[in-house]
Amino acid sequence: MPEIRAEGLRKEYGKVTALNGVNLTINNGEYLSIVGPSGCGKTTFIKSIAGVVKPDAGEILIDGNRVTPLPIEERGVGYVFQEIALFPHMNVYDNVSYGLMVRGVPPTDRRGPVEEMLHMMVLEDYVSLYPKELSGGARQKTAISRALTSGSLLLLLDEPLGALDLKVRTVLRYELRKLVKDLGLTAIHVTHDQEEALSVSDRVVVMKAGKIVEVGSPMQLYLKPKEIFTAKFLGEANFMIGKVSNVNGRGSQFDVSGLNLSAGINGEFFPINGETCVLAIRPEFIDLTSKPGNVNTWACEIVSASFVGDSMRYEVRADNGAILLVKTPITEDESGFVNGDKAYVTLPEGSLLLYGLPEEGLEKALSLE
Repeated sequence: MPEIRAEGLRKEYGKVTALNGVNLTINNGEYLSIVGPSGCGKTTFIKSIAGVVKPDAGEILIDGNRVTPLPIEERGVGYVFQEIALFPHMNVYDNVSYGLMVRGVPPTDRRGPVEEMLHMMVLEDYVSLYPKELSGGARQKTAISRALTSGSLLLLLDEPLGALDLKVRTVLRYELRKLVKDLGLTAIHVTHDQEEALSVSDRVVVMKAGKIVEVGSPMQLYLKPKEIFTAKFLGEANFMIGKVSNVNGRGSQFDVSGLNLSAGINGEFFPINGETCVLAIRPEFIDLTSKPGNVNTWACEIVSASFVGDSMRYEVRADNGAILLVKTPITEDESGFVNGDKAYVTLPEGSLLLYGLPEEGLEKALSLE
């Protein structure tokens, strides 16, 4: 179970800086995912670890050994691409055994590791089939098996499930995590799917514009993100600008375009009187009712209502003109609000996140560019 350390990685493509001084340690046996908008540098980072891309500056160490100058075949990594690059002229068995073959392992010595991997991935019934005869999920499982059969303890996954349909992708991501943990591997998983990253990872790295924004456990990054971009990028959130009207030992009061909000103390940001701040709240933490509550309740009108399977998704307009996204669990009697209904939203004090107003402005701070 190798430990990977990136120190000051920098990579430029002309005028574009793909990696801008990236420092990161991936622990032994850790399943770590990297997310971020397109062009943020996450694929360049994992390719640098693999040896596919050579960084312009910085070092990569695996178990304390400097591997920056080494080619991919000498780094002891298993690399799985999104494109599912199987050899079309080889059946499943031969594809999975390819890594051992090129290392010169005799056919009789290959059989045990290959059959064990095929059993773990439930591919025994597919050994004689060729890639064109397989489903997308079976092709990707074959590619993962090939990467692992060579004995690598470091698995690099570059959008490994991106080409699969939703149902297959959802099932396979949990199988993949179980496999990594059962085999005692270290895994780095690059994905554009935030739910995928949150559901399978020990830690998640959020990147933007070639830099690491924040690193933490999935629950920490979702519930208590330290950075405003993390709150924006992971899941959905409502953002409001408010001015502090009062601060006391339990929290703060804010004026949000003429309406009042109270927020408890959470996180590492402590506002002062008169300061302009950003308040954020996840849509599932907002209560939507037909009767007003006591604290942090605003009258509103339903702008849109959508059924999204496991919840109802509402856009509401508060009396101050603010548009809020609200998600509520579905009920058995299918009752709910419709467009034009009058209602009330309550924003619980403990669910409000506080941030200082970014120097570059809120819109720029939340931008995916």
